[in-house]
Amino acid sequence: MIDTDDISDLLDRMPQAEPMAQLRALIDQQLDQLPLPGHGQTLSRWQALASVAACNLSLAKLYEGHTDALAILAELGATALAGNQTWAVWGAEPPGNQVQATPLNTVHRLDPGSPVQLSGTKAWCSGARSVDHALITAWLPGAKRCLVAVALDQPGVEVTGDGWEAVGMAASASVDVRLKNASGTLVGKPGDYLARPGFTHGGAGVAACWYGASTRIADYLLASACTSEDPHALAHLGAVDVALSSTAALLRATAARIDTRPDQGWHLEVNRSRLAAESAAQQVLRRVPRALGPGPLCKNRQLALLLADLPIFIRQSHAERDLAALGQSITEQKDTLPWKL
Repeated sequence: MIDTDDISDLLDRMPQAEPMAQLRALIDQQLDQLPLPGHGQTLSRWQALASVAACNLSLAKLYEGHTDALAILAELGATALAGNQTWAVWGAEPPGNQVQATPLNTVHRLDPGSPVQLSGTKAWCSGARSVDHALITAWLPGAKRCLVAVALDQPGVEVTGDGWEAVGMAASASVDVRLKNASGTLVGKPGDYLARPGFTHGGAGVAACWYGASTRIADYLLASACTSEDPHALAHLGAVDVALSSTAALLRATAARIDTRPDQGWHLEVNRSRLAAESAAQQVLRRVPRALGPGPLCKNRQLALLLADLPIFIRQSHAERDLAALGQSITEQKDTLPWKL
């Protein structure tokens, strides 16, 4: 089990380093070897993600993607591909950004490990300028979605400077990547990436990142409130505590359920945890600046960076669509009272 203090200590020793340098340092110390989701230590996995996010959210984006890739490779029986490399997972498919995969093995063309050729543009590719490999979603003939492992140091891969204008999360370098006859390897069978339980479990890992950053921002409010008798600051602290404590309880309960039945996606519980983490983050983002005033916001770089990054990161939530999906899941429960104590 990874000790989150080891993660914090390492990152505290290199506060000015670029996120990719920090990621490589974590990998060198094997602090990327997290427990796999559903193997009895899911909460420990999420605690590690939260610990990294509390230091730097652009780093957390890279770290979460790298550790998610390792979990996907393990779940789909492709661990041999991992090596001592840095990985990313690029699954976003906004309109106009589908990547096409052409099988090169005409005999067993859809078998895991089969070679394919890739063409198209992949959007929002975090760490594209620095990581070694990526797992990307692509489409085979017949509209079959697949997952492909791609080495990025090849002529068919062009990392552009396009696709990211936001100030928040800028250091994650989530730019567009153009593929032209690039070589890749199928991971799992078509459809496996989304069908596996780990796809849903991983969504709660992202929520753990939101939660970790929220707690670090809230720590500044706590420190201020301990030396002040301002009743308004104390009121903000109380509201933040309720939001964060509720979210922590949901994340712990969801982790326990995943470990009990890892073959289940636990869609309702994961979605509820994500929405709670987003709501808590919104509370923190609204209340902490009001309580602290302009001084810390302008003079503390880490706090300022977290406050700029977190609003962007939580937009990985699908907002009202996720709320509607949660509501639909609740209506479909049979003989269950969702709020029974």
